[in-house]
Amino acid sequence: MTRVAITDTTFRDAHQSLIATRMRTDDMLPIAEKLDSAGFFSLEVWGGATFDVCIRFLNEDPWDRLKRLKEAITTTPLQMLLRGQNLVGYRHYSDDIVIKFVEKSAENGIDIFRIFDAVNDIRNMEVPIRTAKRLGSHVQGTISYTISPVHTIEAFVAFARELASLECDSLCIKDMAGLISPRDAYDLVRALKKEVGLPVDLHSHSTSGMAPMSYMAACPAGVDILDTSFSPFAGGASQPATETVVAALNRTPYSTGLNLALLTEIKEYFAQIKEKYRSILDPVSEQIDTSVLIHQIPGGMLSNLVSQLKEQNAMDRYDDVLKEMPEVRKDLGYPPLVTPTSQIVGTQAVLNVLMGERYKVIPKEVRDYVKGIYGKPPAPIADWLLSKVLGDDCAITCRPADLLEPELVKRTEEAEELGIIKKEEDILTYTLYPQIAPKFLRGEMVEEELKSVAEAVPVRAGIVYNEFKVVVDGETFHVKVNPAGETTIEEKKPPESVEGGIRSNMHGMVLGLKVKKGDAVKDGDVVAVIEAMKMENNIHAPNSGIVRDIFVSEGDTISAGTVIMSVY
Repeated sequence: MTRVAITDTTFRDAHQSLIATRMRTDDMLPIAEKLDSAGFFSLEVWGGATFDVCIRFLNEDPWDRLKRLKEAITTTPLQMLLRGQNLVGYRHYSDDIVIKFVEKSAENGIDIFRIFDAVNDIRNMEVPIRTAKRLGSHVQGTISYTISPVHTIEAFVAFARELASLECDSLCIKDMAGLISPRDAYDLVRALKKEVGLPVDLHSHSTSGMAPMSYMAACPAGVDILDTSFSPFAGGASQPATETVVAALNRTPYSTGLNLALLTEIKEYFAQIKEKYRSILDPVSEQIDTSVLIHQIPGGMLSNLVSQLKEQNAMDRYDDVLKEMPEVRKDLGYPPLVTPTSQIVGTQAVLNVLMGERYKVIPKEVRDYVKGIYGKPPAPIADWLLSKVLGDDCAITCRPADLLEPELVKRTEEAEELGIIKKEEDILTYTLYPQIAPKFLRGEMVEEELKSVAEAVPVRAGIVYNEFKVVVDGETFHVKVNPAGETTIEEKKPPESVEGGIRSNMHGMVLGLKVKKGDAVKDGDVVAVIEAMKMENNIHAPNSGIVRDIFVSEGDTISAGTVIMSVY
């Protein structure tokens, strides 16, 4: 009898796919013990976007989440998704950072490392795989699955052999966009089992509606593990439902052996939790959408794409962006759409649509991808795009991380100077997210709350703040609301129109100002850097002149069309 094991993704990929990774640790812990007793192969609880969202939106320490879950889950292995040399960030990090991050992840509770690279470049996976193996962890070497003229079963098997040569313990077919058909699932699993021989995990999303059928087809081909999530957080852009898959395999040679009654009890808990987050659950991410077979946007990216378009006040261009995605992907050599390449392709598609001209604005990350900084593209990049981005320069051919100087000592010194280190893991948090980590690590949200009462004073005669304490999930926030139509001296409002005004072309955060008042700039010079949709976007001077005034500061959140400075 060939039992199939189950990896449950409810604590990671499921809520990343449906509610933009917003599930809080305090909503995980009450059900953790029952999850531990269910008999899963593993629980995916960390990695992916969880690290970013914890510090950016939830005011939670991701390392603390991992430790608390490990204390509550003592039997079932905890698993994380690691983006190869990108770790849980959006760029390649130096080898010393990669090694330290893997070591600390294992120390804090990760048992299984699912390691992938967005373009299936084995060079980007070697250091984290070897580090995890040295620590005695289970390494699941991962194939980023996609469909294109160059992604064939033979190519995937050849890549799997490279993973096996690094002594991976198992393989994962990571079908992040729900593209794998039942026929291809059967053929690929069978080929991997025959040609490589390692245990195979099939991970898919229900976006196209095919995933449950593909799971069933993979069973007779010899699949060992299937990824699922509890039904309240299943379906659509997420995984097939745990209870459904378990029930479907009962009384077959592939029965999971899991207790359906216990799973149903756990499901009821998650049904209550889903109601708590319903306001941020976008209906688009719950739907079956067969157009994914064309645009290939993965589950996690789909919900984020919707959020990004709403942020840019451009939801009406959603269909246009979906049509542009495969065109950008083709231009860039058919990269699989998984973080960070999904953000790279998706953001460029959004910019192409919103700017009204293809590649009028090219983010730094897209330029780095074209240069080869993210690895070797699966197929050649369009010649005209190479020329536009590189000019007379050439793309790199070495392992990208070989170009990076060790940065652990430097980042440690920077973090110490900022006074934000309370534990060794804080250095890694800062290194991964240097723009947003300092505020989080200083606990500025808490400090602001404590000082808010003392600072609540009238700002001009007759105008006072209305003050409220808002409690969200047990966390208290002190909110000040101005009377409608009034402006206080504390508000910094850039002018709507000014001579020589340079406007931001998107909503985002000011990462850097490259000029100061009085500087001379030339037409095309970079004057500011805006972080939008997790990408760095340069703002260029449309004309030569002198910087007459600057209306924003680094760290400010600005809207599309905001005048950031005056140059004439």
